[in-house]
Amino acid sequence: MKSYQNLVLLQNLYRLKAIGFDYVEHFEINQPNLYTPKSNFQELLSSIDSCHLCDLSKSRKQSMVGYGNKNAKLMIIDFSVSDVQDQTNSYYVGNSGKSLQIMVEEVLGLSIEDTYLTHCIKCKPLTSNKPSHSEWNSCKNYLFAQIESIKPKIIVTLGENAYKYFTSDDGSFEQVRGHIIDLQKYKLIPIYHPSFVLRNPKLRKVTFSDLKTIKSCL
Repeated sequence: MKSYQNLVLLQNLYRLKAIGFDYVEHFEINQPNLYTPKSNFQELLSSIDSCHLCDLSKSRKQSMVGYGNKNAKLMIIDFSVSDVQDQTNSYYVGNSGKSLQIMVEEVLGLSIEDTYLTHCIKCKPLTSNKPSHSEWNSCKNYLFAQIESIKPKIIVTLGENAYKYFTSDDGSFEQVRGHIIDLQKYKLIPIYHPSFVLRNPKLRKVTFSDLKTIKSCL
């Protein structure tokens, strides 16, 4: 599928040049996601899989649509796709993925097949950099459509970036981490990202406590 980013950029530059502008403010070149939920969950996944709305589609091996049970009570939202996930087209891989699987199976007492894991940004960031808000704008409606279709009882966001992009909350992550946030259709519980806990072993105890909070809500 054709990528329209360069076309959008050129159209803006030619239009501004034609009316005499030499300097322009920053504008987004990635296309916003105008996706609206479809009744067929498989159609949604196919739309994510074939998406070319932003430049991340040029460097990825595949779009990571999500893994697990489409009727899951627990939905886990990571921020962006890791290199090893993109290389293997697998979700619970690498040290972080294996740690997350242990959290789900040994602490929450669930199978990874009975939960649903997905990402805010469905493709691996360019050169492992943090995705931009423009790329999030191209991707976010897919995530919201997944939530609307799955209708989980609990959503767990992994790490500060996943929480802040998902909620648009610019406040302190530490003030909400581990707390139950009652939203209209589900409960949201932000926790530390497994990779962050692996780098900071002293956080294992508080993360275990957060997982117990999640389990109490299931």
